[in-house]
Amino acid sequence: MSTSQADSVRRLVLEAGGADRQYWLDLWRYRELFFILAWRDVAVRYKQTVIGIAWAFLRPFLTMVVFTVVFGRIAKLPSEAGAPYAVMVFTGLLPWTLFSSVLGDAAASVVGNGQLVSKVYFPRMVIPLATMVVALIDFLVSLVILAGLMLWYAVIPGWQILLLPGFVVLTLLAALGPAMWLAAMIVKFRDFRFVVPFVIQVGLYISPVGFSATLVPDDWKLLYNLNPLVGVIDGFRWCILGGDSPIYLPGFALSLVVIGVMLWWGTRSFRRTERSFADLI
Repeated sequence: MSTSQADSVRRLVLEAGGADRQYWLDLWRYRELFFILAWRDVAVRYKQTVIGIAWAFLRPFLTMVVFTVVFGRIAKLPSEAGAPYAVMVFTGLLPWTLFSSVLGDAAASVVGNGQLVSKVYFPRMVIPLATMVVALIDFLVSLVILAGLMLWYAVIPGWQILLLPGFVVLTLLAALGPAMWLAAMIVKFRDFRFVVPFVIQVGLYISPVGFSATLVPDDWKLLYNLNPLVGVIDGFRWCILGGDSPIYLPGFALSLVVIGVMLWWGTRSFRRTERSFADLI
């Protein structure tokens, strides 16, 4: 064998801790599996369904109608930045629906793929990451509804709309941290799966989805932003409604810190329990 041929031959070196050091590289190497799982989730979601993708329209639209009637018409809460109440509510529903979809689907994803986990090696983090694709598709469908509402009410966004993709990424990161922690906990303790719907339900009402965060008293604003969705929703409204809906910068900075800590904790917890998934499932 020539020297050039010898250099082209791959060598597999087994050493203690090697898998841990190459984990993130393996995550990239298994990107094809990520796309396969994502496509499968999309096909399962919309295959043999009566409503199909229309559900992605109906769920946020009906929620917006209920919140507008209850908070805007009955409770007569003020809107934000002079925008129609329906538009303000929907700008809060966009990140919330994306967050709750990723949290719910990713948390149950490892147990749902138990047969795959127990038979072959791959970075298990691929599984919760793949679930985000379905949530993003639903999010894009919801954007169509928002565009229709803005045309109906003649709401014209400013230059801030260009920063909306950044807040979409921030929403995914906010959901991914607790989702990975819950995914690991559900593998170890199956009753944690009942906690997720409760957390999502409570989170909907403690987040400024159906109302404006400006209604929170100044003395409580910073504490309120310990909920990371507060800063994310404020960012969405700032991007869509323009400069008349300013971001509370100290609270937004606190939300970023909370998102970062939750992402670190969720990733760390997932990695620490990942090796035992095959045995526990």
